[in-house]
Amino acid sequence: MKKLILLLGIVLVMSGIATAQEAAETQNGPEIQFAKTVHDYGDVPYNGNGECEFAFTNTGNEPLILQKPQSSCGCTIPTWPKEPILPGESEVIKVTYRTNRPGVINKTVTVTSNAKKNPTVVLRIKGTVLNQPTEALPEKQSSMGAPVNN
Repeated sequence: MKKLILLLGIVLVMSGIATAQEAAETQNGPEIQFAKTVHDYGDVPYNGNGECEFAFTNTGNEPLILQKPQSSCGCTIPTWPKEPILPGESEVIKVTYRTNRPGVINKTVTVTSNAKKNPTVVLRIKGTVLNQPTEALPEKQSSMGAPVNN
């Protein structure tokens, strides 16, 4: 009976130590928290502005370091801070999408960091690039300023 009580006591102490260690590990380290992970351009004109920003904060207690973000294609270009982001500081990842092809936008940028809980975050951009406008021929003006039909 004494051995059973001693064994039970050892198991309880060990599980308490493991739980305390896990709690300490989850509290230490950098953490990344994005304000948004999806940007919807809506309808973008052909060769229009394809820039957007994804704001984030280091909510951890150690410096956050980002690795080079990977875009899903060459038409999506991310720019990111190369210096460590200190605890409590905020920064942005800028994404530029080349709007020289009409059609649906559905691209991703994968951000990898040294964050403890979420070391990999996928950012997404979506929208539609409108067709290239067709050039209209200028109309011949009369001396009265009204168009003349020939």
